[in-house]
Amino acid sequence: MKLKLFLPLALTIMAVEAYSQDTIFIQPSELPDLIQCLPAPPDSMSAAFNYDMSRYIWGKSMRGDTAKVAMVKRDAVWTIDALLTSLSEAFGMNITKDGTPEIYKLLEKSILTADPMRVAPKAHFNRKRPFAYFGDAPLFADDEKFRNEGSYPSGHTMRGWLAALILADINPQRANEVYRRAWIYCENRVIAGAHWQSDIDVTRAGASIAFSSLQLSSEYQKQLKKAQKEFKKLNP
Repeated sequence: MKLKLFLPLALTIMAVEAYSQDTIFIQPSELPDLIQCLPAPPDSMSAAFNYDMSRYIWGKSMRGDTAKVAMVKRDAVWTIDALLTSLSEAFGMNITKDGTPEIYKLLEKSILTADPMRVAPKAHFNRKRPFAYFGDAPLFADDEKFRNEGSYPSGHTMRGWLAALILADINPQRANEVYRRAWIYCENRVIAGAHWQSDIDVTRAGASIAFSSLQLSSEYQKQLKKAQKEFKKLNP
């Protein structure tokens, strides 16, 4: 029991050490604990898990669409640049470190602030990923390294939905498009077989918790104003 309790804490500390003070808005110790906030994953005998399995089957049925699979593969790339490229069209302009430095900085620091929140829950719940549960090969070979890593909550969803909430704050006129694309971005992890539908659903709530926490940071608010000012300058 002591080992089980110690492991999430140790993993969280390791994740935090990867980031310097200048790259985050809020210290991880000051953020809500998602182990306490989120419910446990659905029991294998529950109706919710039956729905998870049906969605896994649905996801596999989508893999015959080559254009869709290409999008799923692009969305699976684990970099902030790749995420922002996926959301740029919906946002209405390209988001890059050089072209939109203030918007990029806001997104980057926000994502790095929220990233550690998912580490301890993954270890605590230690939920088997769908492709591992069914003994399948993952859709993409790169996901094989996650076979023994917990799927609950979803890191991609945490990043994607948090980014959407922030981008909609910068450009409210494109909020519908941003949220729609972010929804698909998260759903694509089900098609990849890397996450259960319930992983995705609960992580959107987790991302919203992270977003609400960021609102309390004066540094976040200062950077948000800079990002909004930059957006207005580029879109007079």
